[in-house]
Amino acid sequence: MGTGTTHDRARERLAGEPWPDALIDALARLRQPEHAAYLVGGTVRDVLLGRPVLGPIDVATDRTPDDVQRLFAHVEPIGIRHGTVLILHGDVRVECTTMRREGVYDDARRPSSVVFTRDPIEDLARRDLTVNAMAWAPDTGELLDPFDGLADLDRRVLRAVGEPRDRFTEDALRPLRVARFAATLDMEPEPRTRAALGVSLDRADRVAAERVRDELQRMLTARQPSRGLELLRESGWLARVLPEIAACVGVAQNRWHRHDVYRHTLLVCDAAPAENEIVRWAALLHDIGKPPTRVDHDGEGTFYGHAEIGARLARARLDALRFPAALRDAIVHLVREHMFDYRPEWSDAAVRRWLRRVGLDQVDALFALRAADVEGTGVPGSGPPLAELRDRVARVLAQSRVLHVRDLAVGGEDVMRILRMSPGPEVGRVLSALLEEVTDDPRRRSREALLERLSEWSSNRVEESSDP
Repeated sequence: MGTGTTHDRARERLAGEPWPDALIDALARLRQPEHAAYLVGGTVRDVLLGRPVLGPIDVATDRTPDDVQRLFAHVEPIGIRHGTVLILHGDVRVECTTMRREGVYDDARRPSSVVFTRDPIEDLARRDLTVNAMAWAPDTGELLDPFDGLADLDRRVLRAVGEPRDRFTEDALRPLRVARFAATLDMEPEPRTRAALGVSLDRADRVAAERVRDELQRMLTARQPSRGLELLRESGWLARVLPEIAACVGVAQNRWHRHDVYRHTLLVCDAAPAENEIVRWAALLHDIGKPPTRVDHDGEGTFYGHAEIGARLARARLDALRFPAALRDAIVHLVREHMFDYRPEWSDAAVRRWLRRVGLDQVDALFALRAADVEGTGVPGSGPPLAELRDRVARVLAQSRVLHVRDLAVGGEDVMRILRMSPGPEVGRVLSALLEEVTDDPRRRSREALLERLSEWSSNRVEESSDP
């Protein structure tokens, strides 16, 4: 157990938390008569760390799932086979699990059997890390800490419950959870736990891609995802879950980069805005096209076409991780476009064409990615003048926001009426030609000017058709 001072301080912190009334009511229902219910896991840990409790609140009880379903009007059986249901009560979502002992993990994912228990210490003993193996009862003030999780929180240490090799062999995803917690909680695994992270590599293929994706997603919300990524590299997990990133280790660059591709990638990922998952993922994947495209010239690397190759590799990796299509496409787009080479001599029309290609809704994300990319070089003065390009973008948009055919003040019906065309691809080609003219000269964007231009083309068509 934690020391008396540490224990008392933790109880005071938990007792002072403004727990929602609906949660207190749910716990009271679960505990009466003569039953047990505790806040557990990440809920207790995050409050003690002063972090916001995100997602459903974790509760352990000695009531069976069937009993819980009878107590509450709205319950979803999200993992009822293993004793877990989701209680929707008032304004809270409670992930409620019956206290249990677990059988062997035959598939390296979940126990083959569970046995319900009324002993909360037995239930805590099945958890992965000591900082996740604490329980708190708000009504009685009882705080259970059988594995010294409080002391490990104070020391900022991640320690497996019991034998680390057993914990990581049971569930092959747990090493990724340790890496994620190292990044998101700013903690370090203690030596025995760290040394055992690679023990379940031979069972990696049994872990569902969606579970891997979710752990990586959470890791990338950290202030420094590099802490978790480095643990994955050291343990061998990086080569299993993100082999394209592992391939960047030791790939030398050139005078514009102080670091190899791997170290540069970590720095860019850390520098990207944590609140934007698209930019964070693009930062992680932006240079994975460099290893297969590297050519040495007098001791310096060149990487022609690495952005396009990287986009293809990124799409394949995100597909393997079962990413939703819209999120995948947005990330791949940033990877493909991240090497834009703005120069002050660009014309306004060139800026508009660049905006048309990258998409106005992606400009801010692309700027954020490129700014992080430049920071990650470690070389002052590298990269394009982003502030100047941002000013140019603002100026050209003030002149005209016509960047796509759909933005034109005329449409297909106008084209068909004035040029006497039937529906077909030629109508689209005419609209594209009008867009090019507006891109070159925004003064031509008004409906009157575009209708006049169509009339000129119609007259030319008539004249050409009357030639002998």
